[in-house]
Amino acid sequence: QVQLVASGGGLVQAGGSLRVSCAASGLRFRSSAMGWFRQAPGKEREFVAAINWSGDSTSYTNSVKGRFTISRDNGKNTVDLQMSSLRPEDTAVYYCAASNRAYLSGSHKRELTYDYWGQGIQVTVSS
Repeated sequence: QVQLVASGGGLVQAGGSLRVSCAASGLRFRSSAMGWFRQAPGKEREFVAAINWSGDSTSYTNSVKGRFTISRDNGKNTVDLQMSSLRPEDTAVYYCAASNRAYLSGSHKRELTYDYWGQGIQVTVSS
């Protein structure tokens, strides 16, 4: 049974930093590309960042480039999203996702690319 458990969310002031982590179990983590998505109130879930199996290829949505960093530790089966210079518009529930594909495909920004999802974790940025 695949489990993706997110941790580290919370409340932070605008301009601050926060790290969310996702611990994976029950899957071949080293063969899985990983992604982070988010869903703000009243909006559809959107792609935030993704990383390939080895960590040497990453992708970000434009609005977080230069502020967020995705990384992974294949020894610990974890993927992190380090968020800096946070803005109120970053407020959302953040979801960790895992793909059965190792590499970032051309559709890596689409939800359907991912086979497993975590429960989501709230990140709130106050102004």
